[in-house]
Amino acid sequence: MTAQAHSQESSLSAFDSFKIVLSIALLAAGVVGFYWYPEYSLLYRTLALVGVVLVSAGLFFVTAPGRAFWSFFQEARMELRKVTWPTRQETIHTTLMVVVMVVIVGLILWLLDSLFLWLVRLLMGQGG
Repeated sequence: MTAQAHSQESSLSAFDSFKIVLSIALLAAGVVGFYWYPEYSLLYRTLALVGVVLVSAGLFFVTAPGRAFWSFFQEARMELRKVTWPTRQETIHTTLMVVVMVVIVGLILWLLDSLFLWLVRLLMGQGG
């Protein structure tokens, strides 16, 4: 680990730590509240839980680790755009090759199993 990365990890402020703990506690309270009040409508409980999750996520994303996570997510999306995806024709051909290979290997295994069954029966004196 480099000295700069180590200093960034240790520079997590007390306020950021408090916000992360508060975010986790808020999320946990939302989940507990969802199950704690079954007498209320499922719609209301679900909307409340979604609201709590959004507030908790918003609170997390204003911390240094949250901003780093968001930056990582954005970079991953940019890399995903650079991927060369196969064409429909290539996908169909590859899928057919896989299906054919699965059938061939299945037949080979079935033949080997039948051969071993025949050998075991022959050795045990049950076949003939």
